[in-house]
This record gives sequence, C-alpha cells and structure tokens, in this order.
Amino acid sequence: MTNAAVHMEGQLHAPAHGAVATAAVHAKGQQHPIKLYLVVWGWLFVLSTCSYLVDYFGLHGYLRWSLILLFMVLKAGLIVAVFMHMAWERLALAYAILLPPIAVLVFVSIMVLESEYTHFLRVLFFAAPS
Repeated sequence: MTNAAVHMEGQLHAPAHGAVATAAVHAKGQQHPIKLYLVVWGWLFVLSTCSYLVDYFGLHGYLRWSLILLFMVLKAGLIVAVFMHMAWERLALAYAILLPPIAVLVFVSIMVLESEYTHFLRVLFFAAPS
C-alpha cells in the first residue's frame, strides 16, 4: 500500500478527536506569513502608481491603452493569486477559473478580425465607406 493510502486508511478509523486535531493542523498550515501580503500590497501600490503615471505623462493612443491594460491584468493576477488563494489551489480549479476568460478573449479577437474583413468586403464591393 502507498503512504497516501495508509494515511487515508488511518484517518478513516481514527476517533473523532483525531479528526479535530487533523483539521486544526491543516487549518494552521494554511496560514500565510504577513510578509507575503505586505509585499503583494506594495506591488499593487507600485502598479497603481504606474497606471496613474500613464495619465500624468499624457500618453495617448495604443501605448496608453496597452500600458493601462497591462497594469490592470498584473494587478488582477496578483489579487486572484494571493488574496483569493488561487496560487495554492489545485490546477483543475485554476483552469476552471482561468480558461473561460481566455476563451472569451480568443472569441473577441476572432470577432474583431471578422469585423475588419466584413468592413473590407463592404468597401470593396459596395464602395460605401462607413
């Protein structure tokens, strides 16, 4: 028998106080040091400052929106990974949360490409720029 199976079998036949002690150990093991949260808070502050500096320096066009979206995604990633504890979850749960937004982005990009193609065909065949 593997170690995990022996461990699970021991838990199945353990008395109730053993289950409470095991739960207490697991609950204590899930606590993260305060330094981690302070470092993430510091990075969130730095990224927010950078996104405000984009407006302060008066950047325009695609550069402005690219930087704002980059800082937004980085901040959201930090918040989801640390404060929502996704960094410590199983990979299946992470995929269940991360794959739908990625699929939406792929479909939106396909729609953007299709809209440009449709616009091009309308101008080409109907000579009606809009």
